[in-house]
Amino acid sequence: MTILYVIIPIAIFLVSFFVWIFLWAVRNEQFDDLETPAHKILIDDWNDRLKEAKI
Repeated sequence: MTILYVIIPIAIFLVSFFVWIFLWAVRNEQFDDLETPAHKILIDDWNDRLKEAKI
């Protein structure tokens, strides 16, 4: 039973630490869209080819 006096504070500390890390990541925009920049490269390249073909 006395181990609960050790495990519960450690669990509370770990949960609060991971919540803090998650909130930090959200505030610093670490969860940006990973798909759109890859597609933009392809779209920009396609638009450049269209501009060259029209000239």
